Amino acid sequence: MDARLRTLLITLTGRDRPGVTSRLLGALAGHPLAIVDLEQVVIRGRLVLGVLVSYDEATPVEDVRAAVEAVAAELDMDAEVREGTGNGSARRGRLHVTVLASPLLPSAMAAIATRIAASGGNIDRIERLAHYPVTCIELDVSGRDLEGLRAGLAEEAAAQRVDVAVQRGGLHRRAKRLVVMDVDSTLIQGEVIELLAEQAGCAGEVARVTEAAMKGELDFEQSLRQRVALLEGLDASVLDQVRDRLVLARGARTMVRTLKRLDYRFAIVSGGFTQVTDSLVERLGIDYSAANTLEIVDGRLTGRLVGPIVDRKGKAVALERFAREAGVPISQTVAIGDGANDLDMIQAAGLGVAFNAKPVLREAADTAVSVPYLDAVLFVLGISREEVEAADAEDGVSYD
Repeated sequence: MDARLRTLLITLTGRDRPGVTSRLLGALAGHPLAIVDLEQVVIRGRLVLGVLVSYDEATPVEDVRAAVEAVAAELDMDAEVREGTGNGSARRGRLHVTVLASPLLPSAMAAIATRIAASGGNIDRIERLAHYPVTCIELDVSGRDLEGLRAGLAEEAAAQRVDVAVQRGGLHRRAKRLVVMDVDSTLIQGEVIELLAEQAGCAGEVARVTEAAMKGELDFEQSLRQRVALLEGLDASVLDQVRDRLVLARGARTMVRTLKRLDYRFAIVSGGFTQVTDSLVERLGIDYSAANTLEIVDGRLTGRLVGPIVDRKGKAVALERFAREAGVPISQTVAIGDGANDLDMIQAAGLGVAFNAKPVLREAADTAVSVPYLDAVLFVLGISREEVEAADAEDGVSYD
């Protein structure tokens, strides 16, 4: 479109009610205008409606202005008509910047906006995606490259103690189709091996080894075998008790349920044990899974594992296998984890999310979620709380 195009930016503001958009557009329909852009926002019952139209030199602009003012007077709203040229669409790239916090302070948003402006980016649109259990605000930003903006906002996010995700706009984000999740301290609260260790009387020792492994201070396979060895002789019936004690992360069911509606595939990949993860597969309708298997002889744990070990490298290999089976390109996968054992998987995925994660993983991930609600990942994918609630209401289910 010609950059010299004559345009009018028409803005109505005031109390929201049914029919405002139709009344304004109906009034404009009587004039030789073409719509270039149209946007509407409602905040606490207050509406801001903007229409950018183009016109030629023969168009009586004052007649258009009078028509708009007549609609505004009828609806008891404020109107503004501004002349200009160009369609304002010459933008270098479009990025989505998602900000999550609880609470989200004005000072944090000011700092984020200042950092965007200082980097040469322009905020084209701001939208709220959620107000609980966390506040999530999404900004459409143009004029900056992905990596440059992501690096600057990562620093600001740490300083303001908020989570910030930066992703390419358009179809790229909407194309995600496979979610691969870690289990311990991600899909569920706590660590399965620590629950088993409580029964074996070695909880403290196992917890120390687990912590070191998650921080990346110990080789995972070595640490896993060391911890499993401490379980030797434990009655296998304890596994039933552990399965009964599993507590899902808050929002886990909501996240899975919502994305299943959108035809996503789900996978879990765990350094834990199939004797436990298989029950999660059935409970949540998971499509694919990979985990380690405890050896059981004569009804007791031997302190050994059978089969290949699912470790840091094994998790990335599993993600690639699941993607092939689902017919999904790696670029359309999302990986969610919390510890060093998830590093390769996080880096291999199209979008890597560090969920309440150790620093080593937060630094490597594309984005971090620091609130204890797994369904906050939905907001990073551009799905609003209102959309989730509307779909749940249709199905007669509630947040969990």
